Amino acid sequence: MKKFLLLTGGIIAACVALALIGPLAGLLFSGLLVALGMHFYIGSKSTFAKIIWATVGLIGVLSAVSNIPAMIGLAAIATIYVIYKKWNGENVKIPTIEAREEDPFTNFEKEWSNLTK
Repeated sequence: MKKFLLLTGGIIAACVALALIGPLAGLLFSGLLVALGMHFYIGSKSTFAKIIWATVGLIGVLSAVSNIPAMIGLAAIATIYVIYKKWNGENVKIPTIEAREEDPFTNFEKEWSNLTK
């Protein structure tokens, strides 16, 4: 039953990802415009060149905002990845931000008990 649900979820996620291939390509192109604009804006010396490259970057940002459905496609691709890992029996680790252990402000009780011993 578990394999059947994984297969069904994978097929649905693949259909969603394929249906949103156009917005995904648009989002990729928008990201390219933003990256180019930032790269050449930082490297340019004249004010005119900075204005041109800032405009290119702004066009990329506005184009990326118009490709919001591509976020659903990215989520579908991530779902396909997770289903693939689960199908093969591998653990899926989602990276999270964890507090550092040596920071006394996040582990105040632990540090206090070490001081009072």
